[in-house]
Amino acid sequence: MREKFIQKLDPVLDLEISPNMRISELVESMYKCSGFTARKLSIAAKILLRMMEDKKCFNLLSFPAAIIATGIRGIIVEFIKRGYFDCIITTCGTIDHDLARTFRSYYYGWFEAKDRRLHKLNIHRIGNIFAPVESYGLIIEEKTKELLNELWENDIRRISTREIIWELAKRVIDKSKNRERSIIWWAWKKGIPIYVPGITDGAFGFQLFLFSQDHDFVIDVLRDEKELSDIVWSTMRMGGLIIGGGISKHHLIWWAQFRNGLKYAVYLTTAVEHDGSLSGARPKEAISWGKISEKEKKIVVEGDATITLPLLAGYLVEKIPKRESKKII
Repeated sequence: MREKFIQKLDPVLDLEISPNMRISELVESMYKCSGFTARKLSIAAKILLRMMEDKKCFNLLSFPAAIIATGIRGIIVEFIKRGYFDCIITTCGTIDHDLARTFRSYYYGWFEAKDRRLHKLNIHRIGNIFAPVESYGLIIEEKTKELLNELWENDIRRISTREIIWELAKRVIDKSKNRERSIIWWAWKKGIPIYVPGITDGAFGFQLFLFSQDHDFVIDVLRDEKELSDIVWSTMRMGGLIIGGGISKHHLIWWAQFRNGLKYAVYLTTAVEHDGSLSGARPKEAISWGKISEKEKKIVVEGDATITLPLLAGYLVEKIPKRESKKII
C-alpha cells in the first residue's frame, strides 16, 4: 500500500535557471522544480490562464489601496489595457493614490524611518513609500473639488461610485499628461466598471462628504449594487483574482455566491487565518458560504503581492497578449 502511494507522487526536481529563460517558463517550472509557496504560485498561474481562456467567464479583480502607492499600479493598468478583467472592486484609497500620483510624485523611503520626524516634515509613510502632503491630501482635495463643482454645474445631484469614478477620469484625469498611467483613466476608456463599496473611507470620499454638507449631493451606493446584481444574473460563470483582503475581497465573493460561487479563484495574501478574519480566510472557508464553487479551481498564494503579482502578470502576458473584456455596463 505504501509503495503504491509513493508511486503516484511526483519526485522533487531541482530548479534550473538559464540566461534566456522566459517568465512563463520560470513560473511553470516552479510546479515540479520547486516547493512550498512557489509551487502554489505555479498552480495560480494555470488557474488564471484557464480563467482568461474561458470565453463564458466574467472575470473580477479586487485589491486594496496600498499596492497602488507602489509601482504595482502599472501591473493593474496593464491588466485593464489587455482586457484581462471585466470588473474591479477596490477601496477608496485606490482612488486616492491613483488620482494623487497622476498629478504628483510619491518617493521611495524606508520602513525604519522616524515617523515623528516625517510628521513634522509633513510627509506621510506607506510602508517604505513616502507621500509628501502636497502629493496626497492637498492635490486630492483640489482635483475632487474641481470635479464636484463641475458635476454640480451640470445638474448632477445623485451619482454612484462607478459613475463618479468614470466622471473623474473624463473630467479631471483626462487633462493630465500622465493620464495613461492611471487605473481610473484606463478603466473609463475601456468601459471597465470600478466599484468602491467603502467610498467614504479615504481622502476622496471625505471630500464627497464635505461637499454634501452644503450641497444636496448624494453618492448612491445602492445603484452600484443594482449594477453588480445585473452583472451576476447576466453572466454564465465568474472568476476572481483577489489580492489582499478587507471590504474589496468580501464584496467580490459576496456577490459571487448568487451565481453558484466563483468557478476560478486565486487569492494572494499575507494574512493568517487563525484569527478568523475575512482577510485571512482561505478559499475552502468561502466554500462553506457558497462564495466559491465546491469542485472548481482555487488556490491561495501566501506572499507579498508586490512580488507574486508581477510574476503572474508576466506569465499571463506571454500566454495571452490580449483578451476581449465583456462590456455589461
